[in-house]
Amino acid sequence: MENNNVTSSKLTNSPTLKIIEKPTKLQFPISILDVATTGKGYTANQAIENSLQIAKLADQRGFKRYWVAEHHSMPAVSTSSPAMLLSRLIGETKQIRLGSGGMMLTNFPPLVIAEQFGMLQAMAPNRIDLGIGRAPGTNGRTAAALQRNMSGAELFPEQLEELIYFLNDSFPLDHPYRDKVFAVPGPGQDKHNDVKQLVGKPDLWLLGSSDYSARLAGKRGLSFAFAAQLAPENMVFALDAYRENFIPSESLDKPYVMVCFSVFAASTEKEAEIQSRSFAHSMLLMMSGKPYIIPSPEEIKNYPYTASELSILENWQKKMIYGTPETVANRLNELQKISNADEIMIANLGHSQEGIFNSASLIADAFNMPHLNH
Repeated sequence: MENNNVTSSKLTNSPTLKIIEKPTKLQFPISILDVATTGKGYTANQAIENSLQIAKLADQRGFKRYWVAEHHSMPAVSTSSPAMLLSRLIGETKQIRLGSGGMMLTNFPPLVIAEQFGMLQAMAPNRIDLGIGRAPGTNGRTAAALQRNMSGAELFPEQLEELIYFLNDSFPLDHPYRDKVFAVPGPGQDKHNDVKQLVGKPDLWLLGSSDYSARLAGKRGLSFAFAAQLAPENMVFALDAYRENFIPSESLDKPYVMVCFSVFAASTEKEAEIQSRSFAHSMLLMMSGKPYIIPSPEEIKNYPYTASELSILENWQKKMIYGTPETVANRLNELQKISNADEIMIANLGHSQEGIFNSASLIADAFNMPHLNH
């Protein structure tokens, strides 16, 4: 079967990179993005339990981060509240960084997010990441239910600025919130209680799949996570924009990039292709205005795709990296070199709960990631 590669015009024109037969050493940090995938026929309880096991695996195998994405009104996703799942994972893991990938700032007042992640930071000092996204993480009608004033993404820069003020307790002297409104837990609370700040604050990231968020992250001096699982064709352009616009900040002196890819590794190419097709079908459903459901491979085995539907399906499969563990690891190696990313994140996407867990485990094996003793 032909190997499926993430594509873009610049990537396609890049020189062919040497692919080793089997990776022997991890050359860059690797992390996991999760949504507690709830394929058709599975319950949310099963999906969340599987996510707990994946987080434990990630902690034990030396993955750098485990992030949870916020989505709403999607039958195939059970992570409507990243902070709630992360609070559980603090007690289930020992050293891995935990975070959101991301919290959708347009859905919440900045103070709410600052306080939720201030609590997480207080429970797990120096282990919490706060990844912020601009999209609502759902469809327009659900966004209207979440955002009663429907301010939308046009106010995102101002919301981000306010969030940073709350996280740092750094409102300007003439701001009405200065010393009057502050996030708890947080540095404002410590100042008023006259105690030394030991907990710190979560590491702030900006997420995006275009150059808009990339430029904003650069100008703010924030780490940037690019969603190549959604728009790999924008990757090189967006990362160039981030690096070109980067201004050092108090928290970051030089650009730091993480790129996320959707993957599925299995013991055979065929099984990986079958699972990736179920995920691609779910994206076809969503693009058709239907609920986001990941069907079982058996359900779509003889599905009568139209030519247009088949084109959409195949396009989404091309955005994925799937195959044997060595195939997936080699392609990740290649894309890390093309993007010059400081870190790679993987979203294991398919229908099978066992397969999703095994995909993460097989990729760890392919990179010879050690089994850590806690």
